[in-house]
Amino acid sequence: MLAEPAPAAVLAALPGSRAVGGAVRDALAGLPVHDVDVAAPLPPEEIARLLRAAGLKVIETGLAHGTVTAVRGGVPVEVTALRRDIATDGRHAEVEWTTDWRQDAARRDFTINALSLAPDGALFDYFGGRGDLAAGRVRFVGDPATRLAEDYLRALRFFRFQARYGRGAPDADALAAIRAAVPGLARLSVERVWMELKRLLAGPRAAESLALMGTTGVLPAILPEAGPPDVLARIAAADPLLRLSALLRDDADIAGLARRLKLSRAEEATLAATRGPAPEGDDAMLRRSLAIHGRDALLARTALAEARESTDRAPLRARLMALPVPEFPLHGRDALALGAAPGPGVGALLAAMREWWMDRGCVDDAESCRAELARRLREADDGA
Repeated sequence: MLAEPAPAAVLAALPGSRAVGGAVRDALAGLPVHDVDVAAPLPPEEIARLLRAAGLKVIETGLAHGTVTAVRGGVPVEVTALRRDIATDGRHAEVEWTTDWRQDAARRDFTINALSLAPDGALFDYFGGRGDLAAGRVRFVGDPATRLAEDYLRALRFFRFQARYGRGAPDADALAAIRAAVPGLARLSVERVWMELKRLLAGPRAAESLALMGTTGVLPAILPEAGPPDVLARIAAADPLLRLSALLRDDADIAGLARRLKLSRAEEATLAATRGPAPEGDDAMLRRSLAIHGRDALLARTALAEARESTDRAPLRARLMALPVPEFPLHGRDALALGAAPGPGVGALLAAMREWWMDRGCVDDAESCRAELARRLREADDGA
């Protein structure tokens, strides 16, 4: 992990630096390591200077907050100055730089996130994180209520980490503090809530964590449209929007949810496309559905129907995968070339032609469609 060219170059450029965070945690847990983050006992400006002096590209992604991104060979490594909190308000922290690794570790949320690893392989564990990781225990650093009051997003992070690393009963002190902290969730930005919820939905054992969130009052506080996670538990694909759809009640207002959580337009459209019945019928009906909704939406609806009804829809999935997604072959230029008058009438004409094409099973090619369009235009001229 630390021998990879990008993190190795960063660690070599910064005296006293160590790998921190998820890379250390996942390496100890025997899980794949994706990104290596580094911390250094230096002010952020000095970190940037030393990295540039070592020939690394530096992007000042959050210099005021002590973070820069070093890039070597196209691989980014996030580098953060050691910090200690001066003041917190439940959303943001005022920090100052420090050279004390224990102080920096003390401001982290969970013991399993407070580990650091030196380039020579020495592990530093100030709060028993290695033992907690081995035991499958997600535990706050210090007093849970204090840590939650510093940043209420930690309540959501607890459930995400519990789903990935937890085994057995969750930490009772953490759950008690989270229950008491539920009113503070209203202070969080919706962007941070959706970011954390999306990561939880994509992770392993998401249904178990969401059920636990329901019992603590966290889930209804952040997602009042949610129902029981039973259907979600039967969704194998780690697709956060598909799983979100499985979690929502049938009467959920998708547009309202999207506005509240500030989903992107693409996310809202994808979520809305899953909210319909699974396709059915012969190949002509399936082609029509594919032309209207697309393959991904129909596969999502099929997965949701399978999960809700506990039925095997493998044959339907196979048919959806085997059929090509039909594309209506006419465009405005075709209508104009056949003599249609320019203007809004062209759109109405094409819409009527598309309905004709779909009613016939979406099999007519461009030549056949142009012939039908020409016939319609002649009839219109004769009737004028």
